[in-house]
Amino acid sequence: MTHKSHWVGVASHDHVLGAVQGGFCQLGHGKEALVRRLKAGDLIVFYSPRELMGSGRVLQAFTAAGRILDDFPYEAEQSAGFCPYRRRTKFFKSRQAPIRPLLQELTFTQGNESWGLAFRRGAFRITADDFKRIAKAMSIKSEEAEG
Repeated sequence: MTHKSHWVGVASHDHVLGAVQGGFCQLGHGKEALVRRLKAGDLIVFYSPRELMGSGRVLQAFTAAGRILDDFPYEAEQSAGFCPYRRRTKFFKSRQAPIRPLLQELTFTQGNESWGLAFRRGAFRITADDFKRIAKAMSIKSEEAEG
């Protein structure tokens, strides 16, 4: 079995909902470089700082998680002149999980008062154990979080 990576992607909740409905993953406002790093079989969880991009109520929760299905990014025409790069993604049945109860359990936030800085990168790799902790908080079946 090939080694898979675990990722956090950052997007407003409205954008995450669109991705779940469309069965795709898009990172960093559609930039190709970020989604190119993902491999088929990788697991990704989305963190939403807010309900809406740049506005709306503060959410600070993990809002969706899934598995990357394809080997290469594809371009999608979202609107005239805007063609973001995406990856086909199968999303798991889950519920939102607020980050605050997890801050001292996750290796990338524990003991860090400035924990929000990690999410400014748009997407970053996390450990399998961190992914499992988040998936459990989101009520994702453990076989999906590992498989």
